[in-house]
Amino acid sequence: MNHWEVVIGIETHAQLATRSKIFSGSPTAFGAEPNVQANAIDIALPGVLPVLNKGAVECAIRFGLAVGAEIAPRSVFARKNYFYPDLPKGYQISQYELPVVVGGQVVIQVGEAVKTVHLTRAHLEEDAGKSLHEAVGQPFRGKSGIDLNRAGTPLLEIVTEPDMRSAAEAVAYARALHTLVRWIGICDGNMQEGSFRCDANVSVRPVGQANFGTRREIKNLNSFRFMQQAIDYEVQWQIATLEDGGCIEQATVLFDPETGETRAMRSKEDAHDYRYFPDPDLLPLVIDRPWIERVQGELPELPTAKRERLTADYGLSAYDALLLTASAELAAYYEASVGAAGRSNAKACANWMMVDLAARLNRENREITDAPVSARQLGGMVARIADGTISTTIARKIFDALWNGEGDSADEIIDKQGLRQITDSGALESLIDTLLAANANMVAEFRAGKEKAFNALVGQVMKASKGKANPQQVNELLRKKLG
Repeated sequence: MNHWEVVIGIETHAQLATRSKIFSGSPTAFGAEPNVQANAIDIALPGVLPVLNKGAVECAIRFGLAVGAEIAPRSVFARKNYFYPDLPKGYQISQYELPVVVGGQVVIQVGEAVKTVHLTRAHLEEDAGKSLHEAVGQPFRGKSGIDLNRAGTPLLEIVTEPDMRSAAEAVAYARALHTLVRWIGICDGNMQEGSFRCDANVSVRPVGQANFGTRREIKNLNSFRFMQQAIDYEVQWQIATLEDGGCIEQATVLFDPETGETRAMRSKEDAHDYRYFPDPDLLPLVIDRPWIERVQGELPELPTAKRERLTADYGLSAYDALLLTASAELAAYYEASVGAAGRSNAKACANWMMVDLAARLNRENREITDAPVSARQLGGMVARIADGTISTTIARKIFDALWNGEGDSADEIIDKQGLRQITDSGALESLIDTLLAANANMVAEFRAGKEKAFNALVGQVMKASKGKANPQQVNELLRKKLG
């Protein structure tokens, strides 16, 4: 493995968040009965003409601006010719020589390493239909069905340079791109529904060799875990094949999650196999400067800029900022919680979100937008920890109560359940004296050098106070009394 270098490029199909298809007025909603969302244009009846969806173009412009690409002032739609049962026209309307977005880059982080992945292009195209080989009911059992609901769905195909050198980098890029397209509102990113699909072009070459090896394209990877597994397997297979004296043939392959293996589906086509030519039914797409400037003005603060601001304004580490900007909703929740807790408690808010809140969301399979504890409630609770009203132990009880809807705020639950932290030195000293007298053996063990006995005594005090004693004060007073 050390003698080989891995080379990976990614092609991603992002379904654009428009209500209607790219060249027709049919709806794009997921989950409809087969073939009820396909009109005369989608099924290619004779004489129909495509009309470009302006919303899809604006999505492409937003993406191009977000990745620092050139928005082509003039781009052209082409026909990509191939024959498959789910492609009614016998060609797919796409872009070839003159795409709408040229260049750009996406910054990724793998561990501590930061890397820039360069984009070749991003172009608009229509999706094909879907062939159904399983679960086709009577009277068609044993046959394949064609569902044309997806035919004509608007896609932005985003193509990288072959910049990635490991499966980890490929997954980091896919995650970063997934975050970005959702962040700027051009794609819902639902991988299970096919809204965000990645193809990985993988090859290997001896370390130091300038020429690329022969690539194989792994199609339709619809989860980050499968992408990691598929690329790792493909790399090992290619290396083993070459070291055994074999050769790699260019091919399209599929990943089987059950076996963890890739298998060849067909020989890989090149551009000339598709006989691209400009679509005579569609005029060139012209995008002027005022249009670009208007879209630029509507863009939100982008993930990279927000990460830089979070580290500068709140003192977060680059890693924390990366986690808290995994989605626009998560970042908004964080900033709202800091607004409720106070800027001095920004790190504490981050810790509560990344540990306790994240664990509970994962356990109940919820998204941040569905969290029972609001950002205001979490921030209010963190503020009460900071001002000494409650301890972290009590805070976890309050967090549970807020999660279960037992109060509107931490303050309400504190008052209702009598959870204010005991900070009165006299009361704590009296409690400690009583417990020291009752635990003479532990006192003797501590004075004999057993530090565990001290921790046990702290635990006894906290238990006797029902968790309401200030832990720091307990430690200080206990050590003072034990000499």
